[in-house]
Amino acid sequence: MLNKGVRDEKKLKADKMLNTLLAYVFAPKIWNMEDTSLIDNQLTDFDLTTVILDQIEEKDLIKVLDKYEMDWEQKEKFADFLITYSVGNQFDYKAKALAIYEQIQVDSKTFSFGISAKIANLKKLM
Repeated sequence: MLNKGVRDEKKLKADKMLNTLLAYVFAPKIWNMEDTSLIDNQLTDFDLTTVILDQIEEKDLIKVLDKYEMDWEQKEKFADFLITYSVGNQFDYKAKALAIYEQIQVDSKTFSFGISAKIANLKKLM
């Protein structure tokens, strides 16, 4: 029972961080240092920053997400954030988002038309 409580707490923390990140990047804008620091403040809960995101390999990023026990839905939200944040920003995280979507599709062992559509759309953008 204690493990379930800890897992629920981790899930709530990850959901809050992901929702905040998505709220920050929802409106297209030109990013400045202050905006980037808001993103970095949210990412630090998962040992990430925009600089680390820029430098980390796709497989290592997936390991970080696994380390924090993100479920498929949370990984999908994180990949959605990466794509949205890439628009109008100096960073391009589309390849990392694609790797996350593909990992979800393979490891979940359940075919998702939504993830498949995101993969196809993302490949068109790249």
